[in-house]
Amino acid sequence: MKFEEIPLHSFGNTIQIVGGIWQGEGKTFLIFFPKDKADSLIEKLELSEEEWEIFLRQTDLLETQILTKASDGKLVKAVIRKSTRQIEQNISWSVFRRDSYACRYCGANDVPLTVDHLVCWEDGGPSIVDNLVSACRKCNRVRGNTSYEDWLKHEYYLNVSRKLPPSIRELNNKIASNLPLIPRMYHQRSR
Repeated sequence: MKFEEIPLHSFGNTIQIVGGIWQGEGKTFLIFFPKDKADSLIEKLELSEEEWEIFLRQTDLLETQILTKASDGKLVKAVIRKSTRQIEQNISWSVFRRDSYACRYCGANDVPLTVDHLVCWEDGGPSIVDNLVSACRKCNRVRGNTSYEDWLKHEYYLNVSRKLPPSIRELNNKIASNLPLIPRMYHQRSR
């Protein structure tokens, strides 16, 4: 696989860090974080220096380009810096508290939680309580940037959500009707 075959915005979004690679003494070690594993094909990418610079910029500065409509209806390129994606702790804790410190997708309450954007961040979803739910790392990673409506039909969600109380499943389904009310945020870089 070649670097240019992978959409750049996938790095740091649907393609996330799950461990590290160490090499020495004639061996290469692929080490996963606890609770992560190789649940898909392992691809090897060999990058040029220029590709490494692009890759590091995406995963460090995390700058993502998207298209949006200007006030006159024309499509314009917008650049969103994920550094603005840092979610304030008080917002995260409000979401965790509201969701009873459990993943809204699988119900796990014994693992570290993240917050997941209902309207994906890449689609301009803001980091506000109404647009966030508690999610374990695995559910958040599997969902990636799948639209919320498609996520509710996704085979993985349908399987893990069986463990949820019916009231939570119903609440998750009800959220979809409120998504159009969530404001969209686009940050355009001035030239």
